[in-house]
Amino acid sequence: MQLIFATGNKHKALEAAKILQLANPDIEVLTYEGPEPIESGTTFAQNALIKARAAFAATGQAAFADDSGIAVEVMGGAPGIFSAIWSGTRDDKTNRDLLLAQLSDIPAENRSAAFICTIALVETDNEITFTGVWPGAISASAAGAQGFGYDPIFIPEGFQVTAAQLEPEVQNAFSHRAIAMSQMAEYLANR
Repeated sequence: MQLIFATGNKHKALEAAKILQLANPDIEVLTYEGPEPIESGTTFAQNALIKARAAFAATGQAAFADDSGIAVEVMGGAPGIFSAIWSGTRDDKTNRDLLLAQLSDIPAENRSAAFICTIALVETDNEITFTGVWPGAISASAAGAQGFGYDPIFIPEGFQVTAAQLEPEVQNAFSHRAIAMSQMAEYLANR
């Protein structure tokens, strides 16, 4: 089965292909990097659906897209859907540095956060979403080189290191994206 992944993010594309093929070797992930629709939604699900619908309309094939970000409890869930542009740029390091600066006077016990990923799957006669949540906390400083985005400042629940210090196989087993992708793979396998 071929699925079109509506993303221009090569890190996400590689991660998605690995996760989905582990869950179901019959799934072939192709990327669609057409014109990016405006993400005008107010939730991860709405934005994922906008992107998946655009890819489906352009290709005529089953398409999926994700919208993900980090939600910090003390900040009311921000950066949330604005995670990729939190600093006003799409630069990962600048976004991380701003978030760390905003939390600089917040003690460790109040730095709870979660990575959230919602995947939307759009097919000819069906639209469905899957959501994965990876709880943890924001570290005091960045560490690690395995990952992207906020991985270097996110300490997953049950670990003593940041997500960027975990091997990719571990990330792919526990991450918010892995949870949502596994839900989608299970759905596809059982219909």
